[in-house]
Amino acid sequence: MEKDGNTMRLLIKGVDTPFINALRRNVLAEVPCMAIDEVVIIENSSVLHDEIIAHRLGLIPLKTDLDSYNLPEECSCKSEFGCNLCRVTLTLDKEAKDGTITVYSGELISENPNIVPVSDAIPIVKLAKGQKLRLEAYARLGRGKDHAKWQPVSTCTYKYLPRINIDAESCDACGKCVEICPRKVLAKKGDKIEVRDLLACSLCQDCADVCPKEPPAIKIGWEENAFIFGLESTGALPPERIMIEAVKILKKQLKEFASQIEVQKA
Repeated sequence: MEKDGNTMRLLIKGVDTPFINALRRNVLAEVPCMAIDEVVIIENSSVLHDEIIAHRLGLIPLKTDLDSYNLPEECSCKSEFGCNLCRVTLTLDKEAKDGTITVYSGELISENPNIVPVSDAIPIVKLAKGQKLRLEAYARLGRGKDHAKWQPVSTCTYKYLPRINIDAESCDACGKCVEICPRKVLAKKGDKIEVRDLLACSLCQDCADVCPKEPPAIKIGWEENAFIFGLESTGALPPERIMIEAVKILKKQLKEFASQIEVQKA
C-alpha cells in the first residue's frame, strides 16, 4: 500500500488474527540484525563509565548484511570469540586536543564498510580537552527476543481493515461526525457525508456516538480477515527484507510444530 524510506504499510487479506500476530511477533523477536555485543575499552578518561559507553554503543543501529554473516550459534567456527563469518570489529580512537568535542557514531571505523551505523550523527560521549576514548567493539547477529538492540524495527503494528456504512436515507448530513473525527476520515460534500480516507480510521466509534439519529446513521465495523500491517525499520534492514525474513521464519516454525505433532501421534 505504501513504502517511504524505512516505513512500509501492507494490506493483508485472507488470514486470521493469530496468524497476523505471529507475523508481528516474528518481526520483533525473530528476524536477526547486527548490533554491538562486546566492547573492549582500551582507554577512557571521559566522564562516562565504561559500562555506559558500551551500553550506548550497543543501541546504535547497524546496517546489516544477512547473506554474508551467520548467527553465532549457527557458525561453523563454534568459537565464543567468533570469526569473520559471524563477527565484525569496529574501532574508535578519539582525543580532545583543542577543546570540548562530541564523539559521534560516524567516527566508528568498521572492518567491513557494509556494516556501519545507519546514522553518522548519533552522539556517544563528550570529551573535554585532554580526554581520550579508545576502544574496540564487536558486532554480531542477534534476535530481538534476546535483547531489544537486535530488533530490526522501531515499531510494528497491525489493525483490522475498517468498514464504514452510511445510511443515506437516515443521514441528514448534519456534519457532527465530520467535526468530531480527529483523523478527518469523513467529509461533507453538499448534502451528503462521504468517506474521505478509510484507512485512517482507528475504529474509535466517536462518529457513531455523536450521531443524533437513533439508531445512528453511520456504522463502524471491520473486515474479519483483512488487516493493515505497518512497520518502521531502524535502518538495519530494508522493510521488505524484514517482512520476507519474518514469513520464512514463520513457515519454518510451523513445519517444526507440525513435525512435533506427528511425533506425538506416533
